[in-house]
This record gives sequence, C-alpha cells and structure tokens, in this order.
Amino acid sequence: MEGGHPVAGGQRIVLVTGPSGAGRSTAIHALEDLGYEVIDNLPFSLIPRLMDGPPLGRPVALGIDVRNRDFSATALIELIDRLTRLPEAAPEVLYLDCQPDELVRRYGETRRRHPLANAEAPAAGVEREIDLLVPIRARAEVLIDTTNLSPHDLKAEIAHWFGKAAATRLAVSVHSFSYKRGVPRGLDMMFDCRFLRNPHWDDSLRPLDGRHPAVADHVAADPRFNAFFEQVLNLLLLLLPAQVDEGKSHLAIGFGCTGGQHRSVFVTEQMVKSLAEAGWQVSKRHRELERRAGAGPDTVQGEKA
Repeated sequence: MEGGHPVAGGQRIVLVTGPSGAGRSTAIHALEDLGYEVIDNLPFSLIPRLMDGPPLGRPVALGIDVRNRDFSATALIELIDRLTRLPEAAPEVLYLDCQPDELVRRYGETRRRHPLANAEAPAAGVEREIDLLVPIRARAEVLIDTTNLSPHDLKAEIAHWFGKAAATRLAVSVHSFSYKRGVPRGLDMMFDCRFLRNPHWDDSLRPLDGRHPAVADHVAADPRFNAFFEQVLNLLLLLLPAQVDEGKSHLAIGFGCTGGQHRSVFVTEQMVKSLAEAGWQVSKRHRELERRAGAGPDTVQGEKA
C-alpha cells in the first residue's frame, strides 16, 4: 500500500486493538491523518461486508476493543482468519500494548471508568482485559508498546509503520506448529524440524517448551542445528527482498515438529530474533502453546514435540 492504493495482496485492512488506555484512539486518528478510512467499533458481523461492492480505493483502519458489541477474543481471531482467507483482503493486526501500572495511572488521571471494571477499581479491569487479549496480542503483525510514549511519539510510530515510507516494508510472521494437528492455513513457506534432538525424551524437559533455556540448549546441541538454522536464515534473507519487489505485504513462515512444543518453538524464537536483527518487521505465533492458554513456559504440558 502506498498513498492509499491497494497493495498486490488486496484491500489493506488494519485492525487496531489493545487494552483500553493504551492509545487506540490516538492511533486511529494518526491513521486517518495518513489517508486511511477509519471506522471505530463496527460490529464484527459487518466487517466482512466491507469487501462487498467496488474497491474502497484507500486503506481501512478498524478500531476494535472490548466495547465492540459482539467482542470476544475467539470472535476476533475467527474474524482475522476469515479476512485472511479472502483473496481481496489484506488484513493485519496493530496491537497497542502498555504496562498495567501505566494503564492504571492513566485511568487515575482521567477518572474514567474501565469498561471491564464496573464498580471496581480500574486495576481489576486492566488485569481482566490484558488476560482476555493474550491470544490477540500473539496474532499482531505490528506491536507498539506505548508505556513510555507520548501521543506525539505514538503518532510518529504509526507514521513509521503505516505511512508512505512503510509501503516497501514486508510484515513477516513466523509460526510454530504440530504436524499432528495439521499445517496452519496461509503459510507461504514451511520447514520441518522433526530431525532435531527431541526434548520429549528427557523427563526433566518434557513439561517445558522451546522458550525455556534448558530446552533451547538441548536442541541447539544437536550437531545439525547450526547448519540447518544458518542455511534457512540465509535463504530467507535472500528471498524476503524479492517478496518486497513482488509487492507482497505479508509473508508467513512455519516451523513444524511432532507436538509443536519444543523444537519448532525454539527454532521460531531464534528465527524471529535473527530476522528482527536484520531489520525485518517480524511477529511470531506458537499455535500449540496458544491452545494451552494460561500455561507458562515452565508449566506447559503436552504431547511429544
């Protein structure tokens, strides 16, 4: 997308969300200033209808939060998946994050009631909303932490990611998954990690996941890991500029293993770090870990990975 003209992947639709008080209204106004058609709190059931009729001719920004009439994390994920399957749509999620203490401070300054707190103190609503939005945060193509940003700073960040200068950027998402549960929809590239050392067979590592240092060390100790990782990284660094030249706005890369808990998670974490260090806009999603909502890296139970 540049200057409001649709990208090769279809009508650009930016879903703007995040916890209340994190700066969603500021972001929406900044996108409007950049030429986006802005619609706030549209019921989810009506959003796919934006694709009906003639092209809109400019990008669209949709403000979404817990005040949406039919809001739920599950409904929003289903909406994202539905839009992704439409060839005429190019959706992406902008998630505005903020530390809980700062959100509480902002509510204290404005004396507004948190939409999920009712008669309770704002802190209760902040905590409840952050927990509710965990799976949405994991789906974000662009995540901006506004904790230490002024409204002016946030507008500058929005211009950086979504202004004309952002037209040549490619949003890269890296996914870990379990082959036993099937390949995620929408992957452009996929790599099999099942040949690497399997932490499942170590009783002390089995309950952990690939984000834990002990699991990372175990997988990285496989003599084949370094060569595999370096060749895949070099391949991606060769191909990503070519995808930009082709006009693509998003590329999804998958790493799979048996259970999606250990090896694929570790490789995904390392690849995201390496691509970010190389200057690419990159997000991650651990599909099987998301299925176990509420479990941390030290407590995740699951199948053979």
